[in-house]
Amino acid sequence: MKYGFVIDNRKCIGCHACTTACKQEHDVPLGVFRTWVKQVEKGKFPYTRRVFSVMRCNHCTNAPCVEICPVEALYFRKDGIVDFDKNRCIGCRSCMQACPYDALYIDPESHTAAKCNYCAHRVDVGLEPACVNVCPEHAIISGDMDNPHSEIAMLLSQEQVTVRKPAKGTVPNLFYIDGDEWSLNPTATSKSNYAFSAQERGVGHYSEKLAFNGDNLVTAALAATGNGYAADEVSKGQPVGLRSIDALMGQEARRYYDAPDKGILWGSEVWQYVWTKAIAAGAFLVPFLAWLFGKGDMLTANDWWASAGLSLLFLILTTALLVKDLDQPMRFVYVLLRPQWRSWLVKGGYALTIFGGLLTLWIATIWFEWEGLKAGVLIATAIFAIIAAVYTAFLFAQAKGRDFWQSPMLSLHMLVHSLMAGAAIFLVAGMLLDMTPEWQLFLKNMLYGAIGANLVILLLELGTTHGSSDAAATVKMILKGRYSRRFWLGTVLLGNLAPLVLMYFAGSAILLAIAGVLALAGILITERIWVEAPQRIPLS
Repeated sequence: MKYGFVIDNRKCIGCHACTTACKQEHDVPLGVFRTWVKQVEKGKFPYTRRVFSVMRCNHCTNAPCVEICPVEALYFRKDGIVDFDKNRCIGCRSCMQACPYDALYIDPESHTAAKCNYCAHRVDVGLEPACVNVCPEHAIISGDMDNPHSEIAMLLSQEQVTVRKPAKGTVPNLFYIDGDEWSLNPTATSKSNYAFSAQERGVGHYSEKLAFNGDNLVTAALAATGNGYAADEVSKGQPVGLRSIDALMGQEARRYYDAPDKGILWGSEVWQYVWTKAIAAGAFLVPFLAWLFGKGDMLTANDWWASAGLSLLFLILTTALLVKDLDQPMRFVYVLLRPQWRSWLVKGGYALTIFGGLLTLWIATIWFEWEGLKAGVLIATAIFAIIAAVYTAFLFAQAKGRDFWQSPMLSLHMLVHSLMAGAAIFLVAGMLLDMTPEWQLFLKNMLYGAIGANLVILLLELGTTHGSSDAAATVKMILKGRYSRRFWLGTVLLGNLAPLVLMYFAGSAILLAIAGVLALAGILITERIWVEAPQRIPLS
């Protein structure tokens, strides 16, 4: 048994009865949707057409939301329905990043994720989903696709159908008859050229502040009236010429109605936590590398204490930011007590916990002078420091909705940032520590090498051809778009080139400390860009 949907676009009249019935059946709050009807207008008067496409959870066979959920709040039923349990959800929004179809949302009342669950409570008693039952044109067909005598199985065998984003490999079980690429492809039309195209407030615990720049309703109004600004330029306050306005208003297809844009789902806590995690891992790894290469004698006892203390301090900050980012922060222990082991959020949570435990053991080893344990504890702690540094790259890779995060270079990006951060934080701490000249030189060379490796990785991440239009659009946004000034001035100039110049001419601990501060600032700016920019690409 395998349930699915067929949307017959030949019949859909865009009445929104399915949306209303869904809201009534599940008591869905205002501003969020389990089912909605996207409307796209094609052509120019008098040769125009309006296309309606019902959007919702695709109940994928390989659902990425189920794989990434750390607490099994999302799960497969035996009949193929992807259901959810709000009592387990911790509000991490990972499922929203993983879903390529923008099907999930954070319920503003329960502060947990929610989506279409195929009206499982109705199916269990032999009824059809509410949207199917209410559709006046029988444009939504549901049923068991494995039953050859069911209407849906017959339609799938007789009609040519399409699915959304087949390249994602999710194997969706929502099919469209007469599906239109302009409607099914979220980047084919502008997301800002119709009224009420964005949520007025942010998502989840960001609900009290805007999740992205721009006055949303003003943006829509200006786009609709052509008041000297293009829709995607309003948030930056950049006037454009009439030629650009004509191009905007005369495009072949226009999005007329869609669900509100959810904005930035992972905000400041996430990019700050990636930064603090890099410092926590690097503050231990840099002295470890010195010891590994036989140069441990140049470190004083205070240097080892500083390494352990800085690592533990920033690891605590990392944990605090992770918990703060949750919409259900009181349930954070579910990640450890109710783990879903395929999720890298779980693996990362355990990696951070073990890293913290080993750091505590290392501090005890130093304090009690357990010489026989030092080598073993050092190596074990370094292994989990590396895992803690890079696991977020694998978590981001599970977020299949964001193509830019699928880069194979992301794990190296985070590891190199950890080494940069470790060398930089020690150069800053050098203002307080009495470092040996050999150790200070080692830190300078480490930061030289890490910055060089970082620039190469940036070149590979941004300069090579990307496999999807979404990833390419993100790169363009970083190099030439809304993040370009932040990238070129903050990441490249401030965070990489300036520290190199300062270290080259540095003759004092103060200049080295300034170089370290700039390198840390550059890492923070970069992580913000890498976290935010891919989330600007629409998913529906």
